[in-house]
Amino acid sequence: MITRELMAPLMFCGLIGVMLIGFPVAFSIAALGLGFGLAAIELGFFPPEYLANLPLRIFGILSNELLLAIPFFTFMGAILERCGLAEDLLEGCGQLFGPVPGGLAFAVIVVGAILGAITGTVAASVIAMGVISLPIMMRYRYNMRIATGVIAASGTITQLIPPSLVLVVLADQIGRSVGDMYKGAIGPSLVQTLLFIAFVAAVALIKPALVPPLPKEARTLTRAQLARRVLWGMVPSIVLIFLVLGTIFLGIATATEAGALGAMGAIALAALHRRLTWRLVRQGMETTMRITAMVLFILIGSTVFSLVFQGVDGALWIEHQLAGLPGGTVGFLVFVNLFVFFLAFFLDFFEIAFIIVPLLAPVAQKMGIDLVWFGVLLCVTLQTSFMHPPFGFALFYLRGIAPREVKSSDIYWGALPWLVLQLAMAAIVIVWPELVTMWLDQPQTIDLDKVRIDVPIEQNTAPPDPSQYLPPAKP
Repeated sequence: MITRELMAPLMFCGLIGVMLIGFPVAFSIAALGLGFGLAAIELGFFPPEYLANLPLRIFGILSNELLLAIPFFTFMGAILERCGLAEDLLEGCGQLFGPVPGGLAFAVIVVGAILGAITGTVAASVIAMGVISLPIMMRYRYNMRIATGVIAASGTITQLIPPSLVLVVLADQIGRSVGDMYKGAIGPSLVQTLLFIAFVAAVALIKPALVPPLPKEARTLTRAQLARRVLWGMVPSIVLIFLVLGTIFLGIATATEAGALGAMGAIALAALHRRLTWRLVRQGMETTMRITAMVLFILIGSTVFSLVFQGVDGALWIEHQLAGLPGGTVGFLVFVNLFVFFLAFFLDFFEIAFIIVPLLAPVAQKMGIDLVWFGVLLCVTLQTSFMHPPFGFALFYLRGIAPREVKSSDIYWGALPWLVLQLAMAAIVIVWPELVTMWLDQPQTIDLDKVRIDVPIEQNTAPPDPSQYLPPAKP
């Protein structure tokens, strides 16, 4: 007979099973939650009225103003993907770094970081840089694995660089502000970019033939033209970055309002590059509609599952299992990151964020772990979901736009060094938590020993006359 103690582990095993069978996760976990919910009612583990909370939770999702940031940032990325900004940035930076070995790879990393700061979507960065830079790298005899690897990896920096959609979703799931998540991700995103640049520099130093410089005949721009081209790409990008991130960090706008500003800024940039057409706007809206609908259905399905899971004391079971791991807090963090790393082979980052993170965050909080730091650490690990051979989405995007002569094996093998660098970044965040927390607003501390309270003392300290409180004499 199934006891109440067995319900939580059975639900968790069922969750892993339905996520791996390949059926759309949103509907799988919703059906799993409802099925176990009916079974729990039949077995008397909770009353039927408990499921009356479900409509209220779904209404809370649909009325959550923070989630409006997702369609705004998605639309911004979809417009910027096609507005010509990436072409200008890559051409200018490619000519700027071209004379040195690995110059094109350096340009791809720098432009990937800039695009990440203004688009927030991996697909836009990988597709734009793959279409533009991969043929040039092939023409000048770059090693194919390094060329494909640097393009895919530079696109995945977008996962970590604000205004990343992953950070918005994680902020909602762990109950922290998007602004804090963005501030916490600044340090790791900078270090991740520097790690990528250092890897290319090492390759250029050890084996420069793998990343040759541009020949003189390919450097067609004069210094004046080069300066105009770089500024033409950089200045609008900096303005848009301020509109999106600066307004959040300064407390002028919420994440949703900043997303709306970013969407309008993307339209303005498209008009500036003379590519604003109705077809462009329509394509951007279609992409936004598909991604937003997918996110909401996954979130609703995960809410159905989590409601029933909590009803059978699943949160307590998860806490008991994870809190008892050897190594204490470090053991918990290592297990969580390995668990997310392997789940990312099969699941999208939205699915992991909406289904797995709500199970882990309460345990982390009870163990005294800063949730903003924990969320940024998970975001670093979730980067790997885009680089996993053979299921990484960045590799799929690159395979879709790469010429036929590019072998799939080159794309997969080329991703491995960058995957190692991403895992090294996760280790750095664990060992050096101040990389995240030093960017956050520190709470004001009060030294109780220095607190002084002055109580005013009346000048006339004579006791009052008691006769004034006596009743008046009778006539």
